Order: sequence, then structure tokens, then C-alpha cells
Amino acid sequence: MNQVLQNLRNGVTEVADVPCPQVKAGGLLVRTHVSLISAGTERSMVQFGKAGWINKARQQPDKVRMALAKIRTDGPGPTLQSIRNKLDQPLPLGYCNVGTVLSVGREARGFKPGDRVVSNGNHAEVVSVAANLSARIPDPVGDEAAAFTVIGAIGLQGVRLAVPSLGETFVVIGLGLIGLTTVQLLRAHGCRVIGLDLDRGRLQLAESLGAEAVSARQEDDPVAVISKLTRGRGADGALITAATSSNTPVRLAAESCRKRGRIILIGVAGLKLVRSDFYHKELSFQVSCAYGPGRYDPSYEDRAQDYPLPYVRWTAQRNFEAVLDMLAEGRLDFSHLISHRFPIERSSEAYQLVDAGGSGALGILLEYPSERERSNETVTAPAVHLKNAPSPGTRACVGAIGAGNYASQVLFPAFRKAGAELRAVASQGGVSSLQAARKFGFATATTDVDAILRDPAIDTVVIATRHDTHADWVCRALRAGKHVFVEKPLGITAAQIDEIESTITSLQEAGRAPLLMVGFNRRFAPQVRRVKQLISAVNVPRSFIMTVNAGQIPAEHWSQQASVGGGRIVGEGCHFVDLLRHLAGAPLVRMEAARLETAPPYDTASITLGFADGSLGAIHYFANGNRSWPKERLEVFCAGRILELSNYRMLRGYGWPGFKKMNLWSQDKGQGACVAAFVDAVRSGGASPIAAHELFEVSRASINIAERVSSGATASAIA
Repeated sequence: MNQVLQNLRNGVTEVADVPCPQVKAGGLLVRTHVSLISAGTERSMVQFGKAGWINKARQQPDKVRMALAKIRTDGPGPTLQSIRNKLDQPLPLGYCNVGTVLSVGREARGFKPGDRVVSNGNHAEVVSVAANLSARIPDPVGDEAAAFTVIGAIGLQGVRLAVPSLGETFVVIGLGLIGLTTVQLLRAHGCRVIGLDLDRGRLQLAESLGAEAVSARQEDDPVAVISKLTRGRGADGALITAATSSNTPVRLAAESCRKRGRIILIGVAGLKLVRSDFYHKELSFQVSCAYGPGRYDPSYEDRAQDYPLPYVRWTAQRNFEAVLDMLAEGRLDFSHLISHRFPIERSSEAYQLVDAGGSGALGILLEYPSERERSNETVTAPAVHLKNAPSPGTRACVGAIGAGNYASQVLFPAFRKAGAELRAVASQGGVSSLQAARKFGFATATTDVDAILRDPAIDTVVIATRHDTHADWVCRALRAGKHVFVEKPLGITAAQIDEIESTITSLQEAGRAPLLMVGFNRRFAPQVRRVKQLISAVNVPRSFIMTVNAGQIPAEHWSQQASVGGGRIVGEGCHFVDLLRHLAGAPLVRMEAARLETAPPYDTASITLGFADGSLGAIHYFANGNRSWPKERLEVFCAGRILELSNYRMLRGYGWPGFKKMNLWSQDKGQGACVAAFVDAVRSGGASPIAAHELFEVSRASINIAERVSSGATASAIA
């Protein structure tokens, strides 16, 4: 299917052939009829992409600070590579989509195939969208008018926050699509509206919609004009719908309002506020978030959990419905906001107009082929073939499930460097799998994961999906006779680990023994291997201290959710349990855990491990540190000697005969060596680089630790 993508590195837009996405549990799969380019928002994206490195940095100073901190801890090489990987990711454009429902996810309610809907879907022939960010279109509303619904909801949410009352006067600053829509919404509320813009064409359009137009040019003294229009009192409020980095709109809004006026920022503007502007008038200022309550809430968007109407009257979806109702009743009219129409194949021409700006380009619609022109079977094809596939019988022929950041930045380059044949890569949305196929040389990009398991040429499956899906994909891939490399964790519950172990056991008893590997890469880091070599020569119990400066992650992030990510102790802490288990070279026999008593999630804890040989290990997993300090530090004490490893770059020895230090130019956590060892084992028919019993032992221990940390319990024996 066709989809509009933007290259963040150079700002170029393209119409790419992308695998059709899969419907999500709480979503809809929609075939697009028409979509609207949001000129203000999408122009800023295009211009950011076209900006050079220096201008990109100026636009994102917070990202620059993060990059500098990463350079200090990880080195310039990994930092530069991380930035390049981010800019290499294609950005799907668009969020105003109208189409027909093809299929409905199992948790979505209120929709059926054949419904005509509006959603925040991208510019693509088929989109996978959240059911709660979609709304059915009333019969009297045409597709082109409905395409403005999301823009209308953005304006409507800002208007709701302003709480207008009949007869009040509001200033709308910025008369693009959202601004002109906001003018109509305020007029529908019975308000007097003063529209401000620099462009005379848009001022005339605002006048035709019932606003009093005022030039925002300083030489025209807009504040004085507004004062005159309001009998010297000032406006009751101002809604800023401009898209600019300038501080002028906020200053202008403050100067235009009466005492105790309300200012709502709907668009984008500089926020260097002048205190005196707000202090003397006691002005209120609020930023409006997108379409309304529910936007960016994973429960609302991904799991289709609606907010109860008696307590949250206007959600994002209900704002969509309100706009559609006003369109059906004739109280909103978007027909005169349409300036251009282009078929999706010519979208690059549309974005040239967007980039040029000016009043000539306002509401630009992209039109899509009908079912008569392109059948559903053609449009919904789940795979795109980029080159000839490897010949059957090739060992280490890889099919990848998941193409997120870690897979694309670490795993795929490592498998390619190790010489694996990259046959197919699957992702739910299709864009990330296409990008991975293009960048790393996979023969096929797909959204059909089952096709990877069915493909007889694929003997190795790489699993890099969200943590709650790992165990199921591992078992399915093993039963399909595939070797499996799964990014940690192996599973997030004890029952999942039991199922995987049972699957491996039954396959071995049947004479089939595919390899199972977890991406516990720390033990493969070159400096860790040196540590292992040194301490193996000293046959005494050791003491290990692993300090992890994990940093804060929002509580609502998926990795913090026990049912999705397993929590950070399971999702990331398993790395360090494995590392100490590897260095001790002996089974775990006991564990103690103590957490910092803060609000959940409990991701700041100290864990003590006891090993069968008498060695002790301490893992301090702290989320309350500072980014400027190394993220990981290992200390080993034994026989009057000490080893200190800082962030997999600097290793120092104290009291070790013949060894003082081993430093690297760039951080090396062992990811490449971990993958290479696995690929070698697949090709040679050897054993897995990490014994299965260790994988199960470490996984169960990590889950046990996480449960203890979460419950507040302290000690537990490990069988």
C-alpha cells in the first residue's frame, strides 16, 4: 500500500510501498478515502527535517544536553550512532483521516466493518488506528468535510478550556486551519471574535466567517485596534493558534486581554513570558493538549478504555463527535478552507506547497484510489519484497519479529555483521519493518508474523517485541523448529518460564533441539571476559557489587507496567542477575531485597544474591541518580584484589599481578559478540552460548526478585 513518509535527516517526503498494518486489539483497520494535510504542524516537521545539524540542535536544546551527557558516559562513537539511527527512522505524516472500517480489534466497541469513520490516522491507503480516536461519520457529512474533524477537535478542546460565555469577546491569534476553525466554534458559542494574522488573505477569510479582522503587524498597532473594538476594556480571552517559535503571540495575547482574561495556547509559540504582562492583569494561561482527554493515555488509546461520561463529558472521541454533529447541522462549514487536492501519488507536490507557506496553501486534501481502482487484496498486502530471498538450506537464515529502536540500532547490525542471512522482518505497523529491510538488507518486510514461522527457509527467529509477548513467540517459534534469539527478558511470569522450559524439554525428548538464546550480552563484553579470566585463576569466593544508575522512567511507560513490560527489575535487572551468575560460575541459592519506600513503581532497590560456592553479589538498581554519572559500574573483590569496571569503557585492577587497566575508546556492552556467538552455534550445530538451565535460573530469579521488591518482602530462598 502507499504511505507518505518523511526522512528526518533531510526533510524529503516520499510515497513508499509499505506492508499493510495489522489491526490492534483496541483499534480499527481503515481503508482511506481522503486525508487532510495539517499545514502548520506538518510544515514544522518538514522544515525540521530540512534543517542542518546545527539548526536541528538549536531547535532541540534538551536533546543536545542529553547527547552531551551520553558522550561523557558512553563516548562519542555510540552517541553519534544513536543520533544517526534516530534521524534514519522515517516519520509517518498526517493525522486527519477519513475512510471505511475493514476490521475491528477484539477490544474495540461501537464499530463494525463498513462504517465510514474519521480518525487520527496517517496519510496511507490503510491505517491502524485507536477506536477511541475514531468516530463514525453521520450520513449528511461528506468525506472532504469530515477530514477537518480532527483539526476541529483541536480547536474545540482549546475553546472548552477558555470557557466562553454568550456575548464575550475573544481574540484568535493565527488564522491557519485551526485558527479559522476556532473562529467558527467561538461564533457558534455566541461570542464576538477578533482574528489576528499577518496574512491579508487569511484575514479576509476570517471576515467571511464572521470575525473582525485585525492585522498583527506591529506597524498596524493591533493592541490599540483591539482596545478600540472592545470599548477600551480588552478582550475576555485569547486563543493562540499560531505555529511559531516567536514569543510575540503570547505577548500580544496578554496585551490584548482585559484584567483576569484567559489565554489558551492551542498551537505552538515561544514561552518566554513577561511577568508584568500577567501580574498586573492577573491573567490565566493554559496549554491545550491535542483533541482532548484521553490523548496520549495508553489505557484510552491502546486498550480502548473510555472515561465515564458523567465524570469526563468531553473526551477526544466525544470532541470528534461534537464536530461531526455541528457539520451535519450546518453550524460548521469547512468547504472554503480547501485550497488544493492531490492524489496521494503526487503528495510530494503537496508538501512543496506546505513548505512554501503562504495563504495560497491552506486546506490540502490527499485523495486515495477507490476499491474499483485498487482492490482490497492489493492494498492490504501484508508483505513488500525488496530483493531475492536467500536460497533454501542456508544456515542462520533470519526472520525477525519486531523492528523497534533496540532491534534496529543494535540487533540487526550485529546479525548482519555476524554474517547471518536476513530474510524477513515483521512489525505490526509496517513502517519500521520496511525501514529495517531497506537499511539492513532483509529480503522482505511484512506485518504477517505467522508467515515468518511458516517459512521453511527461515531457521532462526529473532524476537524483539514488547516483553509480554516474548514467551508466546518463543514457544511458537521453537515448536515451528526455529532456533530462537529473544531480547531479554525471556518471560515476565514464572508460568511463562515454565511453559518455555516444558517446550524445550518435549522437543529434546522428541529428538528436536533448536537453540534458545536470550540477549544477556553483558557477559560477552570484552572487559567482562577479561574480568572472568582474571578471577577464574583465583579459586576463592568473590564479592560483586553491581551499581546501576538506571535513571527515571515515567510510571506510565509500558516497561513499568507489570502486565506489559514486567517492570524494570524483570525487564532490565535480569541483565545484572545474569552477569553476576556468570562471574560467580555457581548457581544462585538465596536472595534478599530491599526497596526505597517511594510511590510505585518500585524501581529503586538493593538486591543481595548468594551463590552455591559462597560468593556474594549485590545489585544496586537505582532510579534516583544523575545522568552525568556512569550508568553501570561493576566492582569485584577477592583474595585481597579489586577490579573496577565503569560503563564498559574503563577497567582498572588493584593488586592484580600483571594487570592494571584495560580501557576502550568506545563503550562495548558485548551485543555484537553475543549475537556472533549465537550465529556461530547455529551454523556449527553446537550448543547455545548460554546453557538453557542458566537462562531459566536467571529468569526465575529475576521474577522472584521483582515480586519481592514489589511486595516489600526481603528474603527468599531460591530452589
